[in-house]
Amino acid sequence: MKQTDLSAIYQATLQKWGEEAQFDQAIEECAELIAGLKHYKRRKVDAEAVIQELADVTLMVGQLTWMFGEEKVQQAVAAKLDKLRRLLADDAAL
Repeated sequence: MKQTDLSAIYQATLQKWGEEAQFDQAIEECAELIAGLKHYKRRKVDAEAVIQELADVTLMVGQLTWMFGEEKVQQAVAAKLDKLRRLLADDAAL
């Protein structure tokens, strides 16, 4: 899906339900993923259940990224990746 299509969907969700509702929805979707992963570890659900929860969280992360500013989020991700690379390099030196 094109970024412009996603932006239109994200904007429409904000117009329909509002920012607070979308924050609450993101929290709910993350909680459902957490529960799904715990159930998956205990073999109570299959991978498809986790994939469905991942899809929900992915959409909410996209919307939150759009809401807070894609450039700001990308900068934060880049900084986190740099930190992760340094941590992995430190472990490789062991």
